[in-house]
Amino acid sequence: MQITFHGAAGAVTGSCHLLEAAGRRILIDCGMYQGSRSLRDENAADFGFDPKAVDLVLLTHAHLDHCGRIPLLVKRGFGGRILTTAASRDLAELVLLDSAGLQQEEMRHHPNGAQAPLYDRGDVQQAMAQFEGRMAYGATVELAPGIRATFHNAGHILGSAWILLELEEAGQRRRVIFSGDLGNRDKPILNPPEGAVAADDIVMESTYGDRNHCCQADSIQEFRKVVAETLARGGNIVIPTFALERAQDLLFYLREMIEQKVIAAATPVYLDSPMAISATEIFRRHREDYNPAAAALIAAGDDPFALPGLHFTRDTQDSMAINQVHGAVIMAGSGMASGGRILHHLLHNLGDARNSVVFVGYAAIGTPARAIIDGAKTVKMFGEPIEVRAEIRTIGGFSAHADHDELLRWAQAGGKPGRVFLVHGEEGAAAVLARDLGAQGIAVVRPALHQTVDLTAGQTAAV
Repeated sequence: MQITFHGAAGAVTGSCHLLEAAGRRILIDCGMYQGSRSLRDENAADFGFDPKAVDLVLLTHAHLDHCGRIPLLVKRGFGGRILTTAASRDLAELVLLDSAGLQQEEMRHHPNGAQAPLYDRGDVQQAMAQFEGRMAYGATVELAPGIRATFHNAGHILGSAWILLELEEAGQRRRVIFSGDLGNRDKPILNPPEGAVAADDIVMESTYGDRNHCCQADSIQEFRKVVAETLARGGNIVIPTFALERAQDLLFYLREMIEQKVIAAATPVYLDSPMAISATEIFRRHREDYNPAAAALIAAGDDPFALPGLHFTRDTQDSMAINQVHGAVIMAGSGMASGGRILHHLLHNLGDARNSVVFVGYAAIGTPARAIIDGAKTVKMFGEPIEVRAEIRTIGGFSAHADHDELLRWAQAGGKPGRVFLVHGEEGAAAVLARDLGAQGIAVVRPALHQTVDLTAGQTAAV
């Protein structure tokens, strides 16, 4: 039994872990690298294994850094099944088709400078034919003799899961957990993550391993304040928005603000992201993942995402027309401002001190969002230097990731694991979390890219 870490080792993106046990090779996630150009170039490189030799893929959730290279995997010869939850299957199709479209669009606009597309829409459809969205939370499925999988709610985005694998080979048994990405608590729509069960080994994300979020109530209050103040001075609130989960949470909070008369009912709110619009429709279809409060809203006949002044802008011309508005909330992708429609909204709004740019999620090193958050006085948009005069706000409590204390609690919810492998985190974040897990008597490994670890060499947890 062994795991090889083919992605998200020493970095936040590109999750990809190969488990070999009981004569099977199982890939957990196959994500895309995001951030700097050098990171993105890694996407076209060899996986570090032969795709044809992989028997099965388990997908924790539909974010691009966890599913984004699945069509490439299929294109290079993987012919097995891809198992995930029903909501993740629907969201993954949306995300992957969007990714294919963006790659082809970049190639059209920059034929001499863009990376060749990793895959096209046809490749995505071929991959989707291998998806099975039948993994329900809490139901144990035998994947092969000696391998059983149970998906549990990770509370990160709709359909997200952490996965328990129960392995048996040559008389040895191991319980191994792959966390995927773990959610923040007190979210308006989704249930909080289930705590880990007893395990010998946990492969765990460490995105916010070195810090805690401010409390959700304080974050909501800060968001309400910046929106109300910016509208009062005639400015726009521009929010680089992740299409999955974050956009829907913000619509929920803005609806509450209108109901409570914090802002006017006629306030224009633009969701300028075809993917976020489609994701919101998928959220409406998969109410099985809603928390009791959100479910009660639906039962009472209320739509948690409906606002009087909401505009869904799918067409490019409608998106461009937003450049003329004032006193509006503008949400557009991508959340890290590394591409998409948010770039032209930043181009038209960063230079005006009446406006506010509000970051409500993680920004990787090398992205425009990170540069702005870190205090850049000028940033380049479409090759043009833009002075940053708008008010810049970062609201960490809206993060879809668990923070330092939540990660510590989650890993030990079923008792101390025998060993924790920290992935999906920058160097500093992983180092702090490793130190604090170690202080509680837990063995910690921070694997290197493509490093292989023999699972039978670790300690065994009591079950």
